[in-house]
Amino acid sequence: MEPLCSTTIETQIAKNGIVAVLVFNTLEEVRPVMDALTSGGINVIELTLRTPVALDAIRIVTQEYPQVLCGVGTILTPEQVRAAKAAGAHFGVAPGCNPRVMQAARDEGFSFAPGITTASEIESALEHGCRVLKFFPAEKIGGLAYLESMNAPYKHLGLSYIPLGGLNQDNLASYARSSIISGIGGSWLASRALIEQQQWQKITDNSLAATEVFKKEKHHV
Repeated sequence: MEPLCSTTIETQIAKNGIVAVLVFNTLEEVRPVMDALTSGGINVIELTLRTPVALDAIRIVTQEYPQVLCGVGTILTPEQVRAAKAAGAHFGVAPGCNPRVMQAARDEGFSFAPGITTASEIESALEHGCRVLKFFPAEKIGGLAYLESMNAPYKHLGLSYIPLGGLNQDNLASYARSSIISGIGGSWLASRALIEQQQWQKITDNSLAATEVFKKEKHHV
């Protein structure tokens, strides 16, 4: 079975390392946030489907920021898989491991990383050809130590993980050093508070700091 997340997408995520998780409440927020992120070296995002403007925001990103790998998060239904792909998204992720959603992604030829927190969910993902997995909520469920222990029986399969949930500038280095981590996701780069306060330079500064740490730690792995 072909991997559900294409090797091209997996390589791009691993190369960039940091995935900015974004929630947009208005379309007016999209361009200044994307300008700030890309100025800080961020070229991979997860744009969540939690607001009415999300699909239009995806269209703006994919059309106006071709250097950015646009992922879509909080995909909960097969219909959202199809909508995300139609809007131009490059890949999708979910907080959970829904077989119907994974099958829809395969049917659509849409790169997809389901969310896992248990061995049973890893095996469900494997049945659908998923080899890049979202680990969420990372810190609340036990952090890197838990993930590495859970992954141990599957290590020979070469699975890779994108942890999200509770990650920040202070703890991303330990994750980056792990060989099973392909990327690190976080909303701290461009939090809702920073967006609402129009703290564009702070978003750029956060992005620069995060990408620097990730590349430094991966270089020493």
